[in-house]
Amino acid sequence: MIPPELNDAAFIVVQLEPTEINDIKELRDSLRHFAVFDESAKPAIRAHAQRAATCLSQILLGNCDDPALHLEQAGEAIEAAVRAAEMEDRGEPRPMMSESHAPAGTSAHESADATGLSDAMDLRAPAAMVPAAAAVPMPIVARDVAAVIEPPMLDDGGTVPDDADLSLLGDFIAESREGMAGAEAALLALETNPDDIEAINTVFRAFHTVKGTAAFMGLDRLAEFAHHAESLLSRVRDREVAYTQPVASLALRSNDVLAEFLNGVEQSVQSRLPIVLPNDHHALMRDLLNVDAVLAGWQAPGGPERLAIAPTDADIAPASAERVTATRPSARPAPKADSELSVRVRTDRLDRLIDMVGELVIAQSMIAADPIVTAVGQHDLVKKVAQSAKIMRELQDLSMSMRMVPLKSTFQKLARLVRDVAVKAGKVVEFVTEGEETELDRNMVDAIADPLVHMVRNAVDHGVEAPGDRERVGKPPAGRIRLAAFQQGGSVIVELRDDGRGLNRERILAKAIEKGLISSSHTLSDSEINALIFAPGFSTAETLTDISGRGVGMDVVRRNIESIHGRIDIHSVLGQGTTFQIRLPLTLAVTDGMLVRVGEERYIVPLTSIALSFRPTAEMLSSIPPHGEVVMLRGEVLPVVRLHRLFDIPGSVTAPTDAILMIVGDGERRVALLVDQLLGQQQVVAKALGDGVGEIPGISGGAILSDGRVGLIIDVARLTAIARHGDGRAQVAHAA
Repeated sequence: MIPPELNDAAFIVVQLEPTEINDIKELRDSLRHFAVFDESAKPAIRAHAQRAATCLSQILLGNCDDPALHLEQAGEAIEAAVRAAEMEDRGEPRPMMSESHAPAGTSAHESADATGLSDAMDLRAPAAMVPAAAAVPMPIVARDVAAVIEPPMLDDGGTVPDDADLSLLGDFIAESREGMAGAEAALLALETNPDDIEAINTVFRAFHTVKGTAAFMGLDRLAEFAHHAESLLSRVRDREVAYTQPVASLALRSNDVLAEFLNGVEQSVQSRLPIVLPNDHHALMRDLLNVDAVLAGWQAPGGPERLAIAPTDADIAPASAERVTATRPSARPAPKADSELSVRVRTDRLDRLIDMVGELVIAQSMIAADPIVTAVGQHDLVKKVAQSAKIMRELQDLSMSMRMVPLKSTFQKLARLVRDVAVKAGKVVEFVTEGEETELDRNMVDAIADPLVHMVRNAVDHGVEAPGDRERVGKPPAGRIRLAAFQQGGSVIVELRDDGRGLNRERILAKAIEKGLISSSHTLSDSEINALIFAPGFSTAETLTDISGRGVGMDVVRRNIESIHGRIDIHSVLGQGTTFQIRLPLTLAVTDGMLVRVGEERYIVPLTSIALSFRPTAEMLSSIPPHGEVVMLRGEVLPVVRLHRLFDIPGSVTAPTDAILMIVGDGERRVALLVDQLLGQQQVVAKALGDGVGEIPGISGGAILSDGRVGLIIDVARLTAIARHGDGRAQVAHAA
């Protein structure tokens, strides 16, 4: 049965004149609504209707020199839609592209050119792109597309309706973003398992939800784009098109554009300006409207270069004919149980709540330490204060847990990055994640996102070898990158491991000497040589690529990690791979620490950094030039750091045998801190020192103690790094 909309359109279009703008607009809107929302019609019929609507849009936008010709083309597209509907009624197969289906006056050769398979349309990939013969073959379902459909050149993405419900719109944006994140994970998983119908449905549902809700909210251009993206997935789901690399690239680009469209809607609400179109919108719309032509350009054996309209970096074919994949252990989130139902809370309100709970904790600790409470005979009052302290501790733990988020979303974004960089570098990479449900403070997750991007790029570009190089040394052609997260004590460990070529320490050392970073007479341990890659501007890359090689990444990685009181370590074996291990505190807001006294000053040493404390004997102490004072503990020689000398504190204990040594740090970075007295364990609310004080090397922040005084929190990683490179006081003065 021919849809009544098409019958009406066929009757109206033959009577229209190019000057009847209102009637053209009404017909265009009717065709567009049919193409987007009438799911009972076959995709081919809706595609013709959309092409007719596009021709009419060109007239309305004034983008054509000959409106009469575009009106005629719209009529031909409507006629093609009617013919397609008639053939569907008769059960006839759709014909291959032939001269009979070309517009009047167009030869078969010209019609082939119009689909984008000749130089006349200037739609080919750049010369740098590989021949289509190198691409992965795929079955193509021919469709009666008479010409390349050009989407209208829109200046903007429309406007948010004046009567839109802003709260409902905010919920739509938030839920759509969640859907886009899940869709991206499913799309990446499909490259490994194209027959995973549930993953296809996950993406289809996400696109369909955005389309339907956007149309309901009056966001027509967003709904129109989501419709065309959904149509591509519909063909994959119906087994009309196999899900291979070019289809994956189109689908991933569609997901990206939808996410950018949502950002544009959000910004439009705030600025009251039209929605800004995503950068890739027009080029991708043209690809989606001409899917068969794009895919045919990939498939043509021995033919011209691959047809790709405005390719992105993520859409470049590798020089190798091997398939490039980026795999994940699972793409679909587990269904939420009733206990996991959630409610959205604005982050500024959440941060304010946590700040207020912190102030409440400080006030409660002051009450508990007040002489009136601690006076003899106040047993009932002491009991009540202790009970309130217990409740306060639970309230603080609960409020902090509200700011903890899993690393899953960050890991998912890196899975996409691995896929895109691998495609661009012409490598085969398997990406595996573990522990993605490990939780970390939201601010910490945001802070490590950029460092992880740098490290993953380097792992793919410099770590994993090309398939041919791997096979020559007896490795499987597919490289493997593993990203894992797990909790260890009071810290979270994020570990990135690849099975690539590893770090060439001789080359790193030679480059460091060449750049004047070290002297040729210096003798460095393996870990110290590895750490040279964090020097600003340091790179051993022989060639500069647009992926990496400028030497501006790893120094940023270390600075960002150290800014959140984390630490990064490297372990590498030449020819076998490299492991980067990032150690992070669970949160920066609350610190469990040991309160120590040095002279009249109070310092807080994080408990997670303390191995043990003891009072040394004279036999354990000695001096070893040029390292200075050291202590021998269980066969290990550790440098002694005198905090009173480091921070110039008068009146402190100077004889180590009368003081306390605290072993802090771990591995090769352990040192012994000399303090006067241990005052006890205390949980404190960490505060920044403020711009007036500035940065103090060896100090990460401050906290208000129970007596109202301020205690400084020791930055153990920074302090041990300073102490192990010479005299502590001189190093602090130099660093300041």
